[in-house]
Amino acid sequence: MTQKTKPWSARLAPYRRPDNKRAVIEIAITVVPFVALWLVILWLFHIGMVTTHIAALLALIPAAGLMVRLFIIQHDCGHGSMFSSRRANDWVGRVLGVVTMTPYEYWRSLHAAHHASSGNLDRRGMGDIDTLTVDEYLSKGFFGRLLYRLYRHPAVMFGLGPAYLFLLRHRIPVGAMKAGVKPWLSTIANNIGIVVMSAVLIYFTSWTTFLIIQIPIVVIGASIGVWMFYVQHQFDETHWDRNPTWKHENAALHGSSYYDLPKPLMWITGNIGIHHVHHLSSRIPFHKLPQVVKDHPELANIGRLTLLDSLRCVRLTLWDEQKKKLISFRDLKGGYATAA
Repeated sequence: MTQKTKPWSARLAPYRRPDNKRAVIEIAITVVPFVALWLVILWLFHIGMVTTHIAALLALIPAAGLMVRLFIIQHDCGHGSMFSSRRANDWVGRVLGVVTMTPYEYWRSLHAAHHASSGNLDRRGMGDIDTLTVDEYLSKGFFGRLLYRLYRHPAVMFGLGPAYLFLLRHRIPVGAMKAGVKPWLSTIANNIGIVVMSAVLIYFTSWTTFLIIQIPIVVIGASIGVWMFYVQHQFDETHWDRNPTWKHENAALHGSSYYDLPKPLMWITGNIGIHHVHHLSSRIPFHKLPQVVKDHPELANIGRLTLLDSLRCVRLTLWDEQKKKLISFRDLKGGYATAA
């Protein structure tokens, strides 16, 4: 069997080994700029001039980007790919979970379910964005359709939704009963950690500072994170299937996008845009993903989205099982789904 005929799991196996030294470096080059930028924003607000206030507000965006990168490091810890030691992965993940306001074990459980069922129409609803088929949508009454339309509206999906998810939903491990006590303990510990961290920040700064710096960073970071997650699976060429024809490798390769962002954006989002590779082998550390695409150039042409391409994905809301593709509400209204 040649290299190119091997399953992708075997071809990507050499990249799965964690690099402890590189992991520490990746954490350092994310945490240090994040803390430094937080202090710069604090200083800009304290100067009290209109121009410095504007500069501080603009600086919230890159700070939120670094928050996203911290989340990706936490994400890799959850996959066991950041460090060679499981204990190191777990404790770094838990500590970062306080900063990102994401309970580590709870989120890890949901995310594992997402990886096990991504692209499977019969196993939707675990750690993914709710997507109805055309028939499911048409079978709902007026209020059911209205609620789904509201849920899929950009203002909710990328604004209110992420804020609700990270500030409120993550405080209670809804849907994690089957995973045992760990998600609950993780959430309680995470909540305690957030209270302690918040109290320290408020003590050394003020309530006002906390509300105008830390909360906006979390909310903006959450919106960026949800957007990234959205375009990784909700795009024109995505693939969905039902049991028993659903296959993990096919779903990973064709149901996840390659979000080919400019290098600075790729860096700040932890290369998670190379999502098809991540789903093919979730144990590959995020910093090795670009090397995989470089060594296997055929992967660069599968599910590729540019930044401009991704903006068009917002309209995709329903899965048409006949056409085997995502369509918009407008397409459905125009009879696209039933067209010959």
